[in-house]
Amino acid sequence: MHDTATLILELGAVLLGLGILGALAMRVGISPIPLYLLAGLAFGQGGILPLATSEEFISVGAEIGVILLLLTLGLEYNADELVTSLKGNARAGVVDLVLNAAPGAIAALLLGWGPVAAVAMAGVTYATSSGITAKVLSDLGWIGNRETPVVLSLLVFEDLTMAVYLPILTALLAGVSFVGGAITVGIALGTVSVVLLVALRYGRFIEAFISSPNSEVLLLKVVGLAMLVAGVAQQLQVSAAVGAFLVGIAVSGELAEDAQALLSPLRDLFAAVFFVFFGLQTDPGKILPVAGLAALLALVSMITKLLTGAYAARRAGIARAGRARAGIALIPRGEFNIVIAGLAVAAGVHPDLGPLAAAYVLILAAFGPLAARLVQPLITAIAKRA
Repeated sequence: MHDTATLILELGAVLLGLGILGALAMRVGISPIPLYLLAGLAFGQGGILPLATSEEFISVGAEIGVILLLLTLGLEYNADELVTSLKGNARAGVVDLVLNAAPGAIAALLLGWGPVAAVAMAGVTYATSSGITAKVLSDLGWIGNRETPVVLSLLVFEDLTMAVYLPILTALLAGVSFVGGAITVGIALGTVSVVLLVALRYGRFIEAFISSPNSEVLLLKVVGLAMLVAGVAQQLQVSAAVGAFLVGIAVSGELAEDAQALLSPLRDLFAAVFFVFFGLQTDPGKILPVAGLAALLALVSMITKLLTGAYAARRAGIARAGRARAGIALIPRGEFNIVIAGLAVAAGVHPDLGPLAAAYVLILAAFGPLAARLVQPLITAIAKRA
């Protein structure tokens, strides 16, 4: 009973604190994401007031937050639009992979951490945070912009790349045979292909199953199906985020709009919990020794993501302001990067890899949304000049 009371008290304090921080962010005119991350640092290990009992509950809430963020992002576009966008931006996806995986891999090799650490760090610097980027696009009203489909196609390309990369990394860390690693990768690719095929060819049946004139029933069906598919995807070594996103694109039209309206408050609540949990996982004391190196790596990554976004948007015929927005939207790092670093740390690849990855992600998770807000007037000026 005492533990339950403590859990409720802690959760209440965290949620109320997030509400106050959100109000402060609105007053200042910035995204609340950096403030949520700092709140997580304050309540985590080594922070000012570590949580006693609610961290495990918040961990589950964080997973739900990522699923809901990617589900609502998927609802913005249908399957045909996704496939067309992926085909049109495949070259940009490869450029994204090369430009942004290279800094992490090179840094690990120069530090003498070895090839396995280089593969892990390549993943840490490569993947944009789909969750944070989705929140930034929503907060700044960029969802309807011409460059947003380009950004989303790059995010999907990254997520699908992660579906291949994570099994390969896991096999390298575990030292399994080539055949065992190939089987794991095959299962991951097969799962993504099947779910995408179902979304493309049988989306109308999914919509018929989900559809309901009652908002309560509709909400339960949409969330339940998204979590079920996300859980199956996770079990098969595919990102839960990919599964939730594919459920979203299987639903379109008026039904997607109704689902979005119902999901928005729930998504915002659990998304805030996700960002807090990310901060909880980071010990402030271990960040300082690697802060300089992390800042340098973050600076390089900002430049490579800006180049990626500008290249992809230019190929799509988008003007200079849209190219700048596309690059800025790709800067944040988050969920995938921490998962990758966690796998490497658990395997004992190198003791400094975890703190470096945490500091790197914290810088870009905080700076990305802030940069998007700060450069908005500059982007508007560029658009007017053009």
